[in-house]
Amino acid sequence: MTRSAFNINFSDLKINIAQIEMVMGYKEGESQETISELTMKILREAESMCRVKAEYAVSPILKVNDMEKTIEIGDQVFNVKKIVYGQLKRSDSVAVFLCTAGEEIGLRSREAMKAGDLLEGYIYDVVGSEIADAAADIMQNKLREELALEGKKITNRYSPGYCDWDVAEQHKLFQLLPDNFCGIRLNSCALMDPEKSVSGFIGIGTNVRYNEYTCGFCDMKDCTYRRVKHLSI
Repeated sequence: MTRSAFNINFSDLKINIAQIEMVMGYKEGESQETISELTMKILREAESMCRVKAEYAVSPILKVNDMEKTIEIGDQVFNVKKIVYGQLKRSDSVAVFLCTAGEEIGLRSREAMKAGDLLEGYIYDVVGSEIADAAADIMQNKLREELALEGKKITNRYSPGYCDWDVAEQHKLFQLLPDNFCGIRLNSCALMDPEKSVSGFIGIGTNVRYNEYTCGFCDMKDCTYRRVKHLSI
């Protein structure tokens, strides 16, 4: 199993006010000045307090089962269901990945909510999610560039809890990354701590493809990524 783990500079995430406001449901120029100012304040705080990390481990796919829609990696069999299986089944191997924004941003969000400042708590929450997702983008691009040197390609990334893949399979995924560099823990419900973290699989091979927009594969109507895509059109 080939592994890579690294810290990410906040500036490399390239998160801006317009992006956060779009996720919150504002189109360009629609938000109030006070919201923009609060968002800027929170982004500045995030830059100083967030410890952004990412890692991945490349492992061969030992077996695929077309009838059961499962893939076997290491000593774990993952029931990834139809959508994810369809994208990974042509892969020779899989990158198992973790990314995190760290604990502090989630703590700030909960503290603000508890104090009754729901708007500030919400913005902290959105910023934390965007940091984790931007870290995953950087991790994925790094993986893509390294594999291109070997003549290999990658798929999109897929996470438990999306595309009908049961979130409980997080427990199996974390067995493949014991003592993970990101310091992420799971609770009994398979939810990650720090909560602003991302996990999942990326398929690798010579006969796979990356899709620029994958929401057409999925029927999860309230997904953040679907809403953002709709707002940006």
